[in-house]
Amino acid sequence: MNTELGRSMRELIESGGHSFSFEFFPPKDEAGEAQLWDAITALEPYRPTFVSVTYGAGGSSRGTTIRITERIAKDTSLLPVAHLTCVGHTRAELEAILDEYQAAGVHHVLALRGDPAEGPRAEWVPVEGGLTYASELVELAAARKDMRVGVAAFPEKHPSSPSLEHDADVLAAKARAGAEVAITQMFFRADDYFDLVDRVRQRGVDIPILPGIMPILNLAAIRRQGELIGTEVPEEIVARIQAFEGDPVAMRAEGIAIASELCRELLDRGAPGLHFYTLNRSKATLEIFANLQITV
Repeated sequence: MNTELGRSMRELIESGGHSFSFEFFPPKDEAGEAQLWDAITALEPYRPTFVSVTYGAGGSSRGTTIRITERIAKDTSLLPVAHLTCVGHTRAELEAILDEYQAAGVHHVLALRGDPAEGPRAEWVPVEGGLTYASELVELAAARKDMRVGVAAFPEKHPSSPSLEHDADVLAAKARAGAEVAITQMFFRADDYFDLVDRVRQRGVDIPILPGIMPILNLAAIRRQGELIGTEVPEEIVARIQAFEGDPVAMRAEGIAIASELCRELLDRGAPGLHFYTLNRSKATLEIFANLQITV
């Protein structure tokens, strides 16, 4: 069991060296659950600062998310951070979910507004008695003295945002509501990340902002996802990967190389750590670690 359950994420991230963390999603069946625990077993020796577990749209994976985070808290040395979204929930339901997390020994959450069922570009309509902004959910969770709260950040403009400046205002508001760390959406240019950090610092907010890393293992899939969430795959990266068209092994290797280069630049320029979107697999993350000479 992790002995750091009561410490703040900020304190853990800033306690020395670079922070490394991993994101998992609730599996849909037994085979998926076996794959998830294989990944957790492979990555646990790297002593991540925390691992996060996502929350299905509209709470569709609520029970599984709670069960997985509870097992991580009880049966591993890892610190679990459970996602929670405003989508489809009243304030009273969100309070009940936080009660469940606390009863399960989970005291860290990533508070998100979440996307409408129609997707991140659809108009946001809160449920009656629900919350409209992630900052409200942050405030709700942070009001509990033993609950620690993280939030999302967007190096490129959120699909529903009018501007990058507005995104920075939103992140600053979440920090002032009680968030102690932010994790970014995936991105592929280090400058986009550092520009976001600069905008937030200009607003007097100094919380750690962890860059979210998604290696490109399937170019078409990443480009589709990027179009949905507002993340651009730069043409120079597309060209590098497409140079190996017809050789999926070489294309994948180039995707790992590109992610490794991004990670190295981020760390060299002062990012506090790296947060990996694992897709419940360990191989790509371990390959990046090998390229960065990060060992157990």
